[in-house]
Amino acid sequence: MEEESYECPYCAEVVTALLDLSGGDQQYIEDCPVCCRPVTFELQVHEDEWMLNVRSENE
Repeated sequence: MEEESYECPYCAEVVTALLDLSGGDQQYIEDCPVCCRPVTFELQVHEDEWMLNVRSENE
């Protein structure tokens, strides 16, 4: 598990997400804890490196 900060694409607040890297590449939706709008997470995991992209639901 990793903690990663990201900027909400709707309200621009910086919030923290808890990421489960054991599942490999993932795409899922979580509501922003500040504005409650749906944020799409795209997590890419390659060996010891990983990258998180977040976007609004309509992007």
